[in-house]
Amino acid sequence: MATKDAPVCQIFSFHDSKTSPDPFFGLAPECLNPTPVPIVIDNGSFQTRAGWAAPSPAELSSPQLQFRSVAARSRGAARSETQIGNDIPNLEPLRWLLKSQFDRNVVVNFEIQELIFDYIFTHLGINSEGSVKHPIVLTEAPCNPLHCRQMMSELLFECYSVPYVSYGVDGLYSFYHNNNQRKPQPPHTGIVLSSGYHCSHILPVINGRLDAVNCKRVNVAGSQAASYLQRLLQLKYPGHLSSITLSRMEELLHEHSYTAADYHEEMEKWRSPEFYEREVHRMQLSFSGKLPSGCVTAEERQERRAQQLRRLQEINARRREEKLQQDQERLDRLLAVQELWEDGLLDQFHRSLVELNMDSAEELQSYIKKLQLAVEQGRQKLLHSDGAEGKTDVLEFEQPMDEGDGVALMDSDFFEDMLPQKSNMAQPSFNMAEYHQLFVGTERLRCPEILFQPSLIGEEQMGLMETLQYVLARYTPEQQEALVSNVFLTGGNMQYPGMKERIERELLAMRPFQSHFKVTMASRPALDAWYGAREWALEHHPGEESEGWISRKDYEEKGGEYLSEHCASNLFIPMKIAKPVPARPAEPPVTAQTSTGASAAITTVTSSLDPSSSGLSADVTMVTS
Repeated sequence: MATKDAPVCQIFSFHDSKTSPDPFFGLAPECLNPTPVPIVIDNGSFQTRAGWAAPSPAELSSPQLQFRSVAARSRGAARSETQIGNDIPNLEPLRWLLKSQFDRNVVVNFEIQELIFDYIFTHLGINSEGSVKHPIVLTEAPCNPLHCRQMMSELLFECYSVPYVSYGVDGLYSFYHNNNQRKPQPPHTGIVLSSGYHCSHILPVINGRLDAVNCKRVNVAGSQAASYLQRLLQLKYPGHLSSITLSRMEELLHEHSYTAADYHEEMEKWRSPEFYEREVHRMQLSFSGKLPSGCVTAEERQERRAQQLRRLQEINARRREEKLQQDQERLDRLLAVQELWEDGLLDQFHRSLVELNMDSAEELQSYIKKLQLAVEQGRQKLLHSDGAEGKTDVLEFEQPMDEGDGVALMDSDFFEDMLPQKSNMAQPSFNMAEYHQLFVGTERLRCPEILFQPSLIGEEQMGLMETLQYVLARYTPEQQEALVSNVFLTGGNMQYPGMKERIERELLAMRPFQSHFKVTMASRPALDAWYGAREWALEHHPGEESEGWISRKDYEEKGGEYLSEHCASNLFIPMKIAKPVPARPAEPPVTAQTSTGASAAITTVTSSLDPSSSGLSADVTMVTS
């Protein structure tokens, strides 16, 4: 938000930053000795970050790769021609080709996910054939479906033959990292408000573990805000539709938007013209400035007018010559027909009249007289001096002109220059630069507001704080007090200025009188998930009995959906899928006596079963029915 000392007119320009391809890093010796170092991948729906969980050197303590989670490949192109992330310098020309592995925040397109993994491993310097010898720490969505985790584990273990995999939630990794920096007394209890590109989540943490039953998701986040801003500005400036791109809208959100502590009060401030002029951000678009006519001197204007008059006279003279030639040719033809009548060749004369669409010799004589008069007048005009015809040219030009008369040679502002100039009339000034400006005013706070009021974009769901209130109501007062004492904000969509103050204001209105709460913001809301995953990997070394790691043996024995829980992971809730009983082959019809005996035998066998078998028969009966 602008300060009071800011200039009255704030003009900004779009950066339109273009990415450069990521370099191919070499594999450092520290990543192999004494054991292979884990690879940490923050698999975000907006941006993917990858690096090493190595204690040293310092250049490995930050993510080496950061790129957009998109891939572009033309139809029919080979797999090797796919462009990933930073290989695409500008997303807008290829917007219609972009594909992501995500549906909202859940990975569903594993073909694209495999291309992303290939890109990561290749650029990190892993060149081993057929396998990746390093453990993988990967983030996933809260309450990730078992099928999606099964497909991801199958991809990593079967395609890349990784030795260990660990899954965790990005918001919980950020919570874990910031808690370790503040060093509170474990186990940690709090509630995480995470907002990313596609979704926002409310994640309650009780005694260091995620309470998955009470997790909630709000389907409003950064992508919806960018689309809303694009729609608002395109409706406001229909003449600049091609300049209002989605990439520029994301730039506006990241650098020029803010969250209002009180939305309605802030909107009232924008009614003031002084406040509007001080706070509006003018985004300058590129344009080619045309020299205004007011900058031309009187002598230049007079000379240009004289040149245009001479050009117009030449055009009219050429037009009169062509018309005179056409009239002369038509007159000669009519005179030839008249000679047929004078020579007594009546049959040819009548046939010629029919061709000329005339009925009698009198009509022919009338046309001949008119054409003779027109030809004579045309010759007289050609004999006039240029000075005498200067005034009549303009009037003649207003008559309909045939195609190809050379009108395109005239300047478009001829008629404007021919108008009489009045010295006492104020000429309106047109500012070309201001026409190519986008005035971003209330849009700066309306777009982030959809996180709290999804109804602004037509979404029929609760906002973030209403959902938080609903989640807190599911706990006892003592648990609520413990949760609100550590409200943690993380995610790229939480970086708007004023977001923390807005959350505190909403909590103050929501909580009982004189109750205590504390809201903290992640130190790096967009990157702390990766740093938290790296910190967890450094503290928990992979092994068969290590907490949070899934080995290939576990994958083969327990299935791809298996999850080894830890402090920043989802909860593993196995699903019992009843398998249908295979149908028995059709038996030939038997007599009533045989069927009675068979039913008696079945009754005897069933009654002789132990009590534990009754549950099995009940389950089978339920499935088959």
